[in-house]
Amino acid sequence: MITLKDAIYLEKIDEVKRILEENPPLIDEVDEDGVLMALLAAKTGNLNLVRYIVEYSRASMNITDKNQKNMLHYAAMSGNVATCKYLVERVGLSPLSGDINLLTPYEIAHENKFFDLEEYFQEETGAPLEKMYHNPIRTGMYPDPSIVRVGEDYYMVNSSFIYYPCIPVSTSKDLIHWKIIGYAITNPEWAGLQHLEGGRGYWAPDISYYKGRFYITATYRLNDDGTVYRKQIVVSSDRPEGPYSKPAVIDEDGIDPSIFNDDDGRRYMLLNRGARIFELNEDATAQISKASLLYYGDQKRAPEGPHLLKKDGYYYLFEAEGGTGPGHRITVSRSRELMGRYEPCPYNPIMRQTDEKAIIQRCGHGKPVQTQNGEWYMVYLCGRKIGDGYSILGRETALDKITWTADGWPVVNNLDGPSAMQIKPDLPETVWESSYFDDFDGEYLSTDWMFPRVPEPDGVLLQDSHVKIKGSCADLDSMGARNILLRRQQHFKFTAVCKMKMPQLYPGQDAGMTCYYDENTFVKFGVFATQEPQPRLIVKAVEVIGEQVKESGSIELDFRRQDVYLKIETNDLKRTCYMSYDGKEYIKVAVLENVYYLCDEGLKKGKRFTGAMIGMYAYAGDFGSRYVDEYGRHGDDTLYVDFDWFDYQPEK
Repeated sequence: MITLKDAIYLEKIDEVKRILEENPPLIDEVDEDGVLMALLAAKTGNLNLVRYIVEYSRASMNITDKNQKNMLHYAAMSGNVATCKYLVERVGLSPLSGDINLLTPYEIAHENKFFDLEEYFQEETGAPLEKMYHNPIRTGMYPDPSIVRVGEDYYMVNSSFIYYPCIPVSTSKDLIHWKIIGYAITNPEWAGLQHLEGGRGYWAPDISYYKGRFYITATYRLNDDGTVYRKQIVVSSDRPEGPYSKPAVIDEDGIDPSIFNDDDGRRYMLLNRGARIFELNEDATAQISKASLLYYGDQKRAPEGPHLLKKDGYYYLFEAEGGTGPGHRITVSRSRELMGRYEPCPYNPIMRQTDEKAIIQRCGHGKPVQTQNGEWYMVYLCGRKIGDGYSILGRETALDKITWTADGWPVVNNLDGPSAMQIKPDLPETVWESSYFDDFDGEYLSTDWMFPRVPEPDGVLLQDSHVKIKGSCADLDSMGARNILLRRQQHFKFTAVCKMKMPQLYPGQDAGMTCYYDENTFVKFGVFATQEPQPRLIVKAVEVIGEQVKESGSIELDFRRQDVYLKIETNDLKRTCYMSYDGKEYIKVAVLENVYYLCDEGLKKGKRFTGAMIGMYAYAGDFGSRYVDEYGRHGDDTLYVDFDWFDYQPEK
């Protein structure tokens, strides 16, 4: 007897009807690949079959496969315009809905050269594919965005926590393509990071513009070992890239500060909980009034991230609520007077992800910006989880359009939650020249590189087209570790390779690549010097997961070789580590099946708000003069390890 799957594949609609009339639950079964029967029916593109499934079977129309492809994704694979049109116009599925890789039905039509279907999707969405953008607009650790426009240029800041330089300042002309142009704190004496645990440091910055100067404020979050946990800092500069002034400290408890400049020239700072407000002096370096509560928030849970906007006679108060997890959201309220009574928006929350299966989650902490053309947009925080709920890239930045209702309320993306793909703002596109390959040829390090805490003054040197990393006396599991050179992991799938001169190490020393989250969880993949059973160099991977240490692989090196290449291939939470002498023929060293511990959710210890990093390190230890090798070198000689280049390439 024919099965339902066979009847669907053969497009025998009468058989499909007979089978489902006799046994309706069969529509919820899956094939050998785990694909639901209704999705298989959509993939045939047979309109009559799909209409029967939609209108007469018990199948839900919010079903997806394991990669979050829905009915329209599968119908787009057939290229059938009529079937896709039915699913769009009658079922209400969107050509811009994204799967787990943010692939949309619109893009499936384009990739398969279904020109008629692509033309229909263009007509339906209002723009060709080249006029679209994907969320997030900033991938990897770019949380807590704040934005300001000055003329035709946009500037954004994001949290940096214990990373140095502190608080990246990025610029864009089209709101989609961004590059880091500077940092709010670049003087190591002003950073104050050396004693701070991972996840502390500089939280939720805000950038604003006032009388020709840029102002950045942020929370300086200390460890939980004293009586003061939080302070606010303010820096300013007449140039967005800096240098910025020495941080002025404002001793008002709270997080997520923002500066509001009213029409009368008076200046204010807002802080959580809810939205508390107090007045600042002219240069925003001192508090000149007591803090008072404007409005606690609409949802009443974890209200934070307050921003004020004055428009059309109203003060609009935007807040992040619900905590920075699945319940995160953006709400808004308004008042005719700054210190008046605030009325919550009847459409709250104006941004929230309600689809628990969607890849983009935890949306909140947003700030509006108006373009020079009069359009409004919201930048906001989001996160993407893979596996069993691990956000390895950390919290990222997304963008969606704001529209204003007839009764004067702002709503984001028509209250549909975060978009996977959307029409670009009507702005001149600027794509910055950038490369994931760094040959360390310049006079300065690329702004993509950063350090956990402040490196030693001579800790990282650029010489002869190499970066020379000085071995730290403290290992990576210590807050005292120095000179760890890192960049954000920005993709779920990528390959990273570095070329390193064969290091001259003493027993107990090591150097190479690191996949880093904080001092509690990281991977070291590199060259290790050992004296058991005799002095030698080996390549291996070491995983540190809190108190647990796991070693994988062990390949002895020929130390007479000039160079060693280290390569890490990443596929979601899996890491495969390789080594080579020539950069062509690679040997597999170790496979790390699940690096869940490089995620916020990977360990319950301290504050985990950042994201996975990747880069290079050197560990020297402290051996005094106990070792003298055949070259006469003493153990107290300074260790420098030379890296020729570093290449990070996302999977296409």
